[in-house]
Amino acid sequence: MAELTTIARPYAKAAFDVAVEHNAVDTWAEMLTFAALVSENETMQPLLTGSLASTKLAALFISVCGEQINEQGQNLIKVMAENGRLKVLPAVSELFAQYRNEWAKEVEADVVSAAELSSEQQQQISNSLEKRLARKVKLNCSTDAALIAGVIIKAGDLVIDGSVRGKLSRLSEKLQS
Repeated sequence: MAELTTIARPYAKAAFDVAVEHNAVDTWAEMLTFAALVSENETMQPLLTGSLASTKLAALFISVCGEQINEQGQNLIKVMAENGRLKVLPAVSELFAQYRNEWAKEVEADVVSAAELSSEQQQQISNSLEKRLARKVKLNCSTDAALIAGVIIKAGDLVIDGSVRGKLSRLSEKLQS
């Protein structure tokens, strides 16, 4: 994955710079998300790794995407096809989303809880994270009964493990040392 990220980074950065310059960040995010889905399609996968000429591959990819990709997006597809990099489009899309969130002073936080969180609890977590991170927070909530109780919050590099499972694990480590 790290290798894909390294390969994808210059494409994502270039796309983001163009998007900001043309005040089209949301449009680019949608285009890249769509292009990433196309590149992950099981019918498209063999073509991306096959021996199809880059110009033909780019033309095929652009025709599949149709009007979902504007002229600038098509240029990105052509350059990536020329360099044999269309298979990293999902990573480009993911990095672009990170750049977008950074630019918009937003962060996505994954919240895993033992039980379903009420909207009030979600709002409390969101407000606390916004204060701590000085950014607008978008929560992605899920449940995992294995936590026993509590929550685990991941926002960028920040990880807060407030689960009973995590506390028991830390207690066990202390007792064993």
